[in-house]
Amino acid sequence: MFDVIDPHTLILASVIIFAGALTQSLIGFGLAVVASPLLYLVDPQLVPAPVIVMGFAISLLTLMRERASLEFNGLQYALLGRIPGGFLGAALLVFAPQPILGLAIAAIVLMAVLLSVMKFNLAINKQSLFAAGVLSGVFGNIAAIGGPPMAILLAGKDAKQFRAALSAFFIFSSMIALTILAVTGLLTRAHLSVSVLLLPSVMLGYLVANRIVGHIDKQKTRSMTLLLCFVSALILIIKSSIELSS
Repeated sequence: MFDVIDPHTLILASVIIFAGALTQSLIGFGLAVVASPLLYLVDPQLVPAPVIVMGFAISLLTLMRERASLEFNGLQYALLGRIPGGFLGAALLVFAPQPILGLAIAAIVLMAVLLSVMKFNLAINKQSLFAAGVLSGVFGNIAAIGGPPMAILLAGKDAKQFRAALSAFFIFSSMIALTILAVTGLLTRAHLSVSVLLLPSVMLGYLVANRIVGHIDKQKTRSMTLLLCFVSALILIIKSSIELSS
């Protein structure tokens, strides 16, 4: 898989992870939505395990900053849903050909973009939290993009509560996802080694976000992020379609 990561690949991956970490630190989610399709274009082996590790790291940092606003009520039901969803996502990783996985990742990103621009007012209860957890598990273990189902469900919360709740969910769900990947043989030492090399980019994105968080238009940042995700997903669809037909 990875013997030694190519320096150019590492530089590109580090820039992408920095952009994703910066985005998530500013608006509460986005590292995987930004990073996964772009990293899959750079090297498919960078998705999902290293992205999940990066998501865990940025969520931990964000929760430390927003811990006073954390309300954990009900999140346990979403985490329970993450388990069967995670195994389903891992099964697809094992059996689906690489071009199909590329198309699946692109479809998940486009779905995340679409759901993010639509306005939903969903009831937050045990059933909706469990369902969001299942979807998060499937999306998370295929593409490391487990945030959108929960982000949509919790969208009505105050900004700080939103970031704190999502960060807490990401921390525990990332541990569940990595455990499932390890059990199914999809997490290796090579993945962890590459993750260590990418961690400085997460720290840098978080630190930069802390300096500019009060001076940017979060709505414009969100719109630009969604546009970037839309374009990268289209590129991934074209690339995967060409590989599938060749």
